[in-house]
Amino acid sequence: MNQQYPSVLLEKAVDEFSKLPGIGRKTAMRLVLHLLRQEKKDVESFGNSIITLKREVKYCKVCHNISDTEVCRICSTPSRDASTVCVVENIRDVMAVENTQQFNGLYHVLGGVISPMDGVGPSDLQIDSLVDRVRNGGVKEIILALSSTMEGDTTNFYIFRKLAGYDVKVSVISRGISIGDELQYTDEVTLGRSIVNRIEFTGRM
Repeated sequence: MNQQYPSVLLEKAVDEFSKLPGIGRKTAMRLVLHLLRQEKKDVESFGNSIITLKREVKYCKVCHNISDTEVCRICSTPSRDASTVCVVENIRDVMAVENTQQFNGLYHVLGGVISPMDGVGPSDLQIDSLVDRVRNGGVKEIILALSSTMEGDTTNFYIFRKLAGYDVKVSVISRGISIGDELQYTDEVTLGRSIVNRIEFTGRM
């Protein structure tokens, strides 16, 4: 046992918290000690919520967003424009676009972007299911709302090529977002304007 810890249980708890992204051992210790000061029922509720999330959370079979049901709330809302699909990298980007209140279509969550350096290829992403949605009809426009990074642009181009044989408009959000920015960190006004002022994707950007 590490001598700086008075308890093996404390050390194990700190070890687990420090595995979270952005959490160092000092922060982990502070969080664990905070939990120890709370009522037992509150700590049990906290722990059970994480366990329940992992056990019961679903991914929408249409767009791959996190959901409590087989089809997410957004995809099942009749007032949404099902002919327009906004393609994003991850679930946080769905939340970012929704917060702009400038988009009333549906989404498609890729689960990442093409990044050979990180070992992520097209087959690791939800690209084939996007093509299937277009193939099945009803989709008139695909909006590529990926981060303006080299990996994002590579993914844009790959999707554009995959959809080349279909009668669907492919747009990309306007470059109000700085090169290299990730979507989730863009302010709502800028992101909203980038979606509203989207431009047709030609494959030469």
